Amino acid sequence: MQPLISTKELGLNPQKQGKVRDIFDFGDKLVIVATDRISVFDVVLPDPIPYKGIVLTQLTKFWCEYLKDVIENHVITFGVDTLPEEFKKHKEILQLRTMVVKKTKVLPIECIVRGYLSGSALKEYQKFGSVCGIPLPEGLKESSKLPQPIFTPSTKAEVGHDENITFEKTVELIGEDKALFIKEKSIQLYKKAADYAETRNIIIADTKFEFGFDEKTQKIILIDEILTPDSSRFWPKEKYVEGKPQPSLDKQFVRDYTESTGWDKTYPGPNLPKEVIETTSEKYKEIYFLLTANKI
Repeated sequence: MQPLISTKELGLNPQKQGKVRDIFDFGDKLVIVATDRISVFDVVLPDPIPYKGIVLTQLTKFWCEYLKDVIENHVITFGVDTLPEEFKKHKEILQLRTMVVKKTKVLPIECIVRGYLSGSALKEYQKFGSVCGIPLPEGLKESSKLPQPIFTPSTKAEVGHDENITFEKTVELIGEDKALFIKEKSIQLYKKAADYAETRNIIIADTKFEFGFDEKTQKIILIDEILTPDSSRFWPKEKYVEGKPQPSLDKQFVRDYTESTGWDKTYPGPNLPKEVIETTSEKYKEIYFLLTANKI
């Protein structure tokens, strides 16, 4: 399948283009199309990853159903069947990439839950013995399992990099009631998903959730992508060894490649070799299959 870099290629006119998603405003709802763009360190790379947008959308669809008893989500429907003809005529390309969602007021917090020590949390722990102000036991190593999952929020930066913050700072930004609610729900979501993934021989080391306020119902609901290889670290359980980096079935593979090039993490990003593109595409399809038992 030909990768989709932008819906503009199809003659569509998104009101907003994020790093990966093209967003269309239909008044009381949004249409979100996941393209095959890939970003690392907040920079969109020149080369797309075939099938990536399909995996993101279909995995979100799977988790929406599995986690709906924990919290309501913003999805109205998946696919283009309820949309105008300009979308339907590209059904072959758009059907598996598209979701129609409720409009919400997005809470300005990235809700990160960590069950294992990796990435920026490892660096912070090695410096301070804590992550986002949460003290952790001494003697933890890279990829160590934490005593219990921790909520480590960050800011949602429109420009530049997100920044890890404490729970107290989260309270300052959105108020105590909302902060406590999204912390509790984030950990519940992570635990339920991580327990399920273990039955499929996958470790979810960490993940990121986003929430929005639905002004019609006056409820906070789950929005955006859910537990995808763009927003999570997925490790094969049988290959897990504490004390070193893990083989991954997520975006980490591309991050590692770009760092190996000596790139300074500013725009423009480096081109990806053919083998990196193909391997990444296979990793995305593999994690979808391992978690859902379905193929893309």
